[in-house]
Amino acid sequence: MEQFIREKIKKVKKGDQSAFEDIVSFFQSKIYQHCYRMLGNAHEAEDIAQEAFIRAYVNIHSFDEKRKFSTWLYRIATNLTIDRIRKRKPDYYLDAEIKGTEGLNMYSQMADQGRLPGEEVESMELQRYIHQEISELPPKYRSIIMLRYLEEFSLQEISDILDIPLGTVKTRIHRGREALRKRLRHV
Repeated sequence: MEQFIREKIKKVKKGDQSAFEDIVSFFQSKIYQHCYRMLGNAHEAEDIAQEAFIRAYVNIHSFDEKRKFSTWLYRIATNLTIDRIRKRKPDYYLDAEIKGTEGLNMYSQMADQGRLPGEEVESMELQRYIHQEISELPPKYRSIIMLRYLEEFSLQEISDILDIPLGTVKTRIHRGREALRKRLRHV
């Protein structure tokens, strides 16, 4: 698959715009999911994912073909999400707890789309809770934890995406896991 992407990049560099459509089609859902996990907001994730592809297209001539394209693209998307997090104003989300209530959120006020079996609900709740706790980690740990455990990148790929030394990646993974462990100790 990497060879397919390399061939498409060569075509894009020669001016073939349709080749970039194939690249977008291949990475679109992966980049969106990565942005969504980082931001926790579908609309922002769509915007940032689109911006990542635009930046990749505009700067395709600066891409070093000796490296993996996916690493370069994830790096663009990660930097954009971190920038968005830094600029973000406090916002209200459906999963945010309603003030003056205990455990109620805006989802509880929406019409039910049908009940799932009990175990499925518990599993989903635990997964959502863990994702929420990950999203509350500091950005430098959040991005590392998401890239490693949710996106399943290797340590070297994370190093390339974030443009930090491998030792720093290992340290941040360790510290990020410790911070997450402390947040989840009562679960």
